Amino acid sequence: MGEDEEATLAQLKTHRRELVDPKISEYAGRIVKTTGDGMLVEFASVVDAMRCAVEVQRGMAQRNALVPEGKRIEFRIGIHQGDIISDAGDTFGDVVNVAARLEAPSVPGGICVSSRAQEDALGKLDVGFEDMGDQQLKNIARAVRAYRIELSGVSGRPARQSLALPDKPSIAVLPFANLSGDPEQEYFADGVSEDIIKAISKLRWVFVIARNSSFVYKGKTVDVKHIGSELGVRYVLEGSVRKSGQRVRINAQLIEASAGNYIWADRYDGDLSDVFGLQDRITNSVAAAIEPSLLEAESVRSQNRTPTDVRAWGLLMQANFLFWRLNKTDGEAAISILRRAIQLYPDYAPSHSMLAFAKLLLGYLGYIDPQVNEAGPLAARAAELDRNDPWAYVALGFVAFIERRTDESIAHFQRALNLNPNFAAAHGYLGWALSFDGQSDRAIVHSETAIRMSPHDPQQVIFYGGMAAAHYLAGRYEEAINSALSVLRFRPTFNGARRLLVAALAQGGRLDEARSELERLKNFQPDISLAWIEKNVPYTPAPMKSYLEGWRKVGPQ
Repeated sequence: MGEDEEATLAQLKTHRRELVDPKISEYAGRIVKTTGDGMLVEFASVVDAMRCAVEVQRGMAQRNALVPEGKRIEFRIGIHQGDIISDAGDTFGDVVNVAARLEAPSVPGGICVSSRAQEDALGKLDVGFEDMGDQQLKNIARAVRAYRIELSGVSGRPARQSLALPDKPSIAVLPFANLSGDPEQEYFADGVSEDIIKAISKLRWVFVIARNSSFVYKGKTVDVKHIGSELGVRYVLEGSVRKSGQRVRINAQLIEASAGNYIWADRYDGDLSDVFGLQDRITNSVAAAIEPSLLEAESVRSQNRTPTDVRAWGLLMQANFLFWRLNKTDGEAAISILRRAIQLYPDYAPSHSMLAFAKLLLGYLGYIDPQVNEAGPLAARAAELDRNDPWAYVALGFVAFIERRTDESIAHFQRALNLNPNFAAAHGYLGWALSFDGQSDRAIVHSETAIRMSPHDPQQVIFYGGMAAAHYLAGRYEEAINSALSVLRFRPTFNGARRLLVAALAQGGRLDEARSELERLKNFQPDISLAWIEKNVPYTPAPMKSYLEGWRKVGPQ
């Protein structure tokens, strides 16, 4: 409200009169009290509270669509459920304190709910919930498990738009359906799909959507034309896997997405020990159908992998199945499986590289304690066992980046890209490292490529984070703010993005907003200081100086 308090107050009153108050009445809510630009509302049902919150945020997104970003009013909503104490028309109790504090980890236009509220509403609303993990809320003694409501139009997130086709053949491989009749074999079907994606990705003349984006359609009935439009690809590969004892049957269909026409469909049968060969046959069939003239130059080979590799691969796929959910419980389970894989098959490189990467990313996102000292030797061992494992070089680059060996980090990420030119994560991490070195233009190219190759990737906190830093260091503060907000809409508790947002707002002259974001950051990182930043944020010297300029305008000394 800093620039024009009267106009902002009038705008707020209009939103309340035309949208907020009517929705509260519609869902039988009671406004307990207002606090300037906030309010406490009581509902008899947590489902009604969430329905009201969702419709308010949808309505605000529509109202803000044509409003310049700096002029918008955006609400944050926190929801908790429990017993209350009423006295003289006011409401008290732990439930009120928790609900109020859950507003902080939300984002403008977002809704954050406690696990107790989420459990009661699950299955009763047409929304998704993203697990934000345990939150240590200000002045709340115990940690509170929190969830962010995922809904198109909520959190200021625009509806997904069609993407233009790349200038070369493009494909998305959907997760193959598990027809084994055993939910425990779900990882096996996913593993078949993942390996086919990896194999096609090595064909330099094909544009391949990354696993983490094609897998968002797992278990959903979605028209293939819609998938092709949303991911921006010409072809879609779908199929199914049936595993019975030592026998495997894989059905695969290649579809031209825009017309929905089948280009080919085939069935592949073999022993479990033949699974890699079956995957290679599918991959070569895809390549032959897309661009037969280029197949001979870059066909895929199974490299005579052994039955031992099949068993090691099975454990790796079980771990991947859990790991990419990116939460503490599944992450720790994935790490346990990968440790077992290394003990049983010490010469299988992918288990080493994936364990290293899992420790790094889960630590960076705050789900486990950082384990850089363990991850480094694991990544080095993976590269020693297989010089062509791109994940080994991503892990090595991640370690070098955290340890401020930035040139070495960039070289490792580039090596991963040389091995797999369709490796979205390698593009994203390379953009990240380049941005912290002040190489903004190169960083943005790689960050944008990662986002295009994997538009629904949980690693987008890295991709957009690199872009935010790149724009900041290039002096494009509004672009930096928008990129940082993209991270926070995806993962509201990501402190790195909020730190960047504080600096960018300050450098952009939006000091009141910068101070507000700093107060929110202190809820999650009370020890934040310039000394902490200099010690822990791995900018190279010149970028660090620029970063601290923003912080000195608002930050703690």
